[in-house]
Amino acid sequence: MDFLVRLLDNYFYAASFILFLIGFSILLLNNNLIKKIIGMNIMDTSIFLLFISMGYIKGKRAPIIDAGKAVNPYDYVNPVPSALILTGIVVAVSVTAFLLALAVRLYNLYGTVDMDQIIKIRRNSDGDR
Repeated sequence: MDFLVRLLDNYFYAASFILFLIGFSILLLNNNLIKKIIGMNIMDTSIFLLFISMGYIKGKRAPIIDAGKAVNPYDYVNPVPSALILTGIVVAVSVTAFLLALAVRLYNLYGTVDMDQIIKIRRNSDGDR
């Protein structure tokens, strides 16, 4: 029972772990390149969720300071994890765009986005030389 209570108190860790496992299994078990890219994005999202949930502290405020008021730095949440995750999201979107462009190029070249079929086509074309 104690395990269930602790799990419910830290549900964001469990959700992040489950999302990571789902993304990792999609990445490993599918041959379709588009599904692999989706799996990688699910893994990215789980890592972002984990870091953001670790950076949040209950009872603290956003680091927006009103002019003229005394400031106690311990009343605010650290903004650095949020800024790092924002940078990570930009990188993840850029990598996703690159991978999708690469998948389109592979589809135009081989007529499929299935990794097994692409490998089979490559082996057949190398044997013809």
